[in-house]
Amino acid sequence: MARRTGGLDQVVEDERVNAGIGWALVAFLALVSVEEVLDGNLLWAGFTASVGALALVPTVAKRDWTVMLPWEVLALSALSILGRAVATLPSASRVTAYLSVAALALVVAVELHAFTPVKMTDWFAVLFVVVATIATAGVWAVVQHLSDVYLGTAFLQSETRLMWDFVAATVIGAMAGVVFEWYFRRFARVETRLPDEHGERL
Repeated sequence: MARRTGGLDQVVEDERVNAGIGWALVAFLALVSVEEVLDGNLLWAGFTASVGALALVPTVAKRDWTVMLPWEVLALSALSILGRAVATLPSASRVTAYLSVAALALVVAVELHAFTPVKMTDWFAVLFVVVATIATAGVWAVVQHLSDVYLGTAFLQSETRLMWDFVAATVIGAMAGVVFEWYFRRFARVETRLPDEHGERL
């Protein structure tokens, strides 16, 4: 498979550079997960660990450390999770929480696009990310409810707030869907970041 040559493009699209940045971001997610455990935020520790584990699925499946998601999608996940961890206002915390959920949906979408035979039309790619975001938000709401019931937390304080959370998840999911279609499917050049035996299959 031919590689593009020249300048910054060659650097950021090299599979080893991409994998190195990706592994660094996964390590960062692991550190954030540990910090959340130490702070007593077990749900977010589990969520963060899940994002990191999902990011490693291609690496484990292919048994090749250089087979990694584009570093940009991992950076979006890491930044949204970090934003949630450092947010001081409740409203900001909830927005960054659903940014994290949308980022998780993006991870799934990019993995399907890059590492499976699945091919999505433009409109379906956007719809998939939106639906995946809403579905993840729904699972997250169930997990929060169980935590409130069995661990004595107070994540879900009213049905109205929960409904607005789903509205926020839908809007943010739509934005994530546009990002997936416009950037990761059209400009990220995922195939150049994989070893030849994997990249040639895309």
